[in-house]
Amino acid sequence: MQSQTTQVVIVGGGPSGLLLSQLLHRAGIDTIVLERQTRNYVLGRIRAGVLEHGFVDLLRRAGASARMDRDGVVHHGFHIAHQGRLDRIDLAGSAKGQTVMVYGQTEVTRDLYEARDAIGGQIIHEAANVALHDLTTARPYVTYEQQGETGRIDTKFIVGADGFHGVSRKSIPSDVLREYEKVYPFGWLGVLSQTSPAADELIYARHDRGFALCSMRNAQLSRYYIQVPLTDRVEDWSDVAFWEELKRRLPEDVARGLQTGPSIEKSIAPLRSFVAEPMRYGALFLAGDAAHIVPPTGAKGLNLAASDIHYLYEGLSDHFQRNDDTALDSYSERALARIWKAERFSWWMTNLLHRFPDMSPADLRLQQADLDYLFSSDAAQASLAENYVGLPY
Repeated sequence: MQSQTTQVVIVGGGPSGLLLSQLLHRAGIDTIVLERQTRNYVLGRIRAGVLEHGFVDLLRRAGASARMDRDGVVHHGFHIAHQGRLDRIDLAGSAKGQTVMVYGQTEVTRDLYEARDAIGGQIIHEAANVALHDLTTARPYVTYEQQGETGRIDTKFIVGADGFHGVSRKSIPSDVLREYEKVYPFGWLGVLSQTSPAADELIYARHDRGFALCSMRNAQLSRYYIQVPLTDRVEDWSDVAFWEELKRRLPEDVARGLQTGPSIEKSIAPLRSFVAEPMRYGALFLAGDAAHIVPPTGAKGLNLAASDIHYLYEGLSDHFQRNDDTALDSYSERALARIWKAERFSWWMTNLLHRFPDMSPADLRLQQADLDYLFSSDAAQASLAENYVGLPY
């Protein structure tokens, strides 16, 4: 058996695990990252592309922001399409100058990998059958298998950043863990295409046929979504059918100028809200999708993971550098306070913009009244903008 010792084991080599590893390394704290998949697999995931200002600051602090600062696009606002027109939310004007950065999660992950490589960070890929042991003792450890050999890592703390289906949350006893879930009766069909974006800023569309979103990765790469029933399959949607349906849900002038092309990637994602409490069990700390899922409507998934990493970085740094456990002991409470606010915001935006199958005429009128109020009230727009750019850590 191969045996190692480190200060923090991070289970999960996605962007949140890599970011925490990089931040801690720069603070002089040793980590080892365990990732079930290959590096190429991790880099092949197509995910979110809107980063809150707080996440942008964390990447700069981690020394992994050079390409983002060069190639990312700062967005000062976004549009909501409804009743055939576009109304704009002025993020910078309504949220005290704060903005968001459009930069793909795949690129964030690539930058973090390169940053870890540059300073010799240890990442163990294809780590199968990961198991967490002795979590409530002073000597926890992790075991795993790689290429037929068993490995063991003794550590002080374990961070579970291994997603919803990972081992970390499942390692918390059922009589300790509380789980909250809301499943939505539709999904998003997403298409990535090598085409110019429909607009300079994102367009969220409410339409009688269902929700749509025009997003982007850069000036030549666009990401589009339409709301579909949960019974739909990717195979049911040709590229032509997708573009035709997207155009139906957009204002005429936007649809006329829409550039279409072959899809590079096409997938359907169901929508749900999920929170697990607490986010700490002994030496184990949950982060990101291991502890919470949000509907993608408010672009909060990756950004919520980043706020978890901020709290963990602060707490672990205080522990190892100052022998102060105040921030670690309050990690779950502080992280969950922000998580539930983000869950509320994502739930609100989802309800504002989607067509639910059981909506009555009164429900539809109330939904439109909510939009009419939003664009008649500076206070309402300020609330939306404050949440969209990211609540303070």
